Amino acid sequence: MVLLAADAATQQQPGQGLWMMLGPALLIFMFLFMMSSQRKRARQQEEMIKALKSGDKVSTSSGIIGIIVTVKDRSVSLRSEDSKLEVLKSAVTEVLERKADPSEAKDKDKERKAEPAEAKS
Repeated sequence: MVLLAADAATQQQPGQGLWMMLGPALLIFMFLFMMSSQRKRARQQEEMIKALKSGDKVSTSSGIIGIIVTVKDRSVSLRSEDSKLEVLKSAVTEVLERKADPSEAKDKDKERKAEPAEAKS
């Protein structure tokens, strides 16, 4: 009887082995997914920082909203109301408005002028 009780204790329930294999695989998949999304966010942040230019309206991690006056290697100078601040580029979290390039503005004006002419035809 003692042997039968010990044998019953060592038997696994059906499907328990499947979960023992799928559990770690699921954890690995979740970890890889989180790492890839984090890398994607870091890449987007880096591209945004490289594209900063004078005249862009930005928001910083501390909640300051201002317009970029000058861009340096590691920092940017912001004008916010009556004050001028110098913050690290890494503190810029979002570009709220981009200053339009003169060439882009000319292209948009040409498109606007072309649209009514096409609409009349």
